[in-house]
Amino acid sequence: MLMMARTPLAISLWVAGWACLFALVAGTLIAWALTRQRVRGRTLLEGFAMAPLVLPPTVLGYYLLVILGQQGIGPWVERTLGFRFVFTLTGAIVAASISALPLVVQAVRASLAAISRELEQAARLDGCSERQLFFYVTAPLAWRGLLAGGILGFLRALGDFGAVLMVAGNIPGRTQTMAMAIYDAVQANRVAEANQLTLLLSITAFSLLFLVLRISQSALDQAR
Repeated sequence: MLMMARTPLAISLWVAGWACLFALVAGTLIAWALTRQRVRGRTLLEGFAMAPLVLPPTVLGYYLLVILGQQGIGPWVERTLGFRFVFTLTGAIVAASISALPLVVQAVRASLAAISRELEQAARLDGCSERQLFFYVTAPLAWRGLLAGGILGFLRALGDFGAVLMVAGNIPGRTQTMAMAIYDAVQANRVAEANQLTLLLSITAFSLLFLVLRISQSALDQAR
């Protein structure tokens, strides 16, 4: 994936943006399956979706490194598709997506569970297919959960350190995110730089978190 600017901020926003998109799509499908479908192995699916939330980031990163690296599908992907995951932005995006997935699933699942089944059943009786039901009925009703899940996923991906570091490395100008740049600045005793990066990342994170809280409060007020 190409990107012109290679500053830590630009890399972080690029990785978090793509990771948010992928996690939102995958998380919505998983949440839909858990709340609306009778899936075999439901507990196993939920366990895998929630695992990144409880595993240490380095452990999650190690698993991904084994799967995506030379011992896993890495050689086949490089021969067949012409790119690799390890030490690349693509690998960083994959790692950040997996890290963000549990928060997206939880937010979207809660929103889907609050939708009346009677409305969906009425839409089915009117001739809606499952695809039409999702896009024209369920998604518009669950937009707050989808938005909150996307923002939470973006925040999780933006601040990820361990999993992304294990898969993509800490290569300045290529895969070094804000979190890694802060770590390097602290290690090199560049206090002013560390303060600036930390403040910028904190302002971004708290602003988006405040937006999520506002959305959640709005949803609660509407439900009362």
